[in-house]
Amino acid sequence: MTKNPKQKMAKAVGINHVALEVGDIDEALAFYGGFIDFKLESRSQTAAFIYFGDQFINFALGRTQAPDGARHFGIVVDDKDLARETLEGMGIKFLDGRFLDFLDPWGNRVEIVTYAKIQYTKADHVLKGMGLGNLTKTEAALAELRKKNMVP
Repeated sequence: MTKNPKQKMAKAVGINHVALEVGDIDEALAFYGGFIDFKLESRSQTAAFIYFGDQFINFALGRTQAPDGARHFGIVVDDKDLARETLEGMGIKFLDGRFLDFLDPWGNRVEIVTYAKIQYTKADHVLKGMGLGNLTKTEAALAELRKKNMVP
């Protein structure tokens, strides 16, 4: 598909949420609540919405497909080592590769990443509201952002 250079287009701002199909809403809340802190915004028999500040995951009842291979989503955490230890304590087996990836009980592939080491950034007021006002970026992450003129 060729983009018309004169055509005005909406700019993507970010990802608001991810919807995951799961086999059981209560089990999904217990599983994800076993290794990450979140706010349960709402819940029904067929869905639940868990928030991380200004973004969320929507658990939807009805996973029927095979486990994910390369398709995945990343959860950004303040402490990747703590997440790894907690997941290991839950008996989670990590997938081969250089990333901290695993399959949830329904075959959704999850990658855990550290806030400090990636370009992804939350506004200071959102971090403060989440009780994470002290998070900083590594020099490598800041360099990536500088290349894109996204930090001074």
